[in-house]
Amino acid sequence: MNYLLKQYNKVKDYPFGKSLFSYMVSRRAPYFKGIRPQIEELKPNFIKVNMRKRSAIHNHLQTVHAIAMCNLCEYAMGICAEASIPKHRRWIPMGMEVAYLKKATTNLTATCDLSTADWEQSDVPCFVSVKDTKGVEVMTATIKLRVTDKPVK
Repeated sequence: MNYLLKQYNKVKDYPFGKSLFSYMVSRRAPYFKGIRPQIEELKPNFIKVNMRKRSAIHNHLQTVHAIAMCNLCEYAMGICAEASIPKHRRWIPMGMEVAYLKKATTNLTATCDLSTADWEQSDVPCFVSVKDTKGVEVMTATIKLRVTDKPVK
């Protein structure tokens, strides 16, 4: 089992385990700390991440800022990819296409499902869906990953 999944599975059932794990992962890339993502579910090829709507991530309309939602998508994709990719491969994002579908007026949940990803290809698209608390999709993102073999040490 992947190292990241092992760590998550160790702590997820403890009080505040998911929160602490989410925070520790966020520290790896400082721009994620601002959105305060909370991993709700993580397994190979799937992640569900929550983000609370709060004033620090509002835009001038008092809705969740578009870039905060982009950060949520990148966080979800990154953790899902890292927990799913074979040990001999590595990834790096090469581009992101987003569609803002509705105003984000509530807490948000992003899901990324990589169950159809072919990790032996060099380009892997990752689709992320962001929904509000009513289940309405407010944003979608497709993040293109470049996947290569890790260098031999």
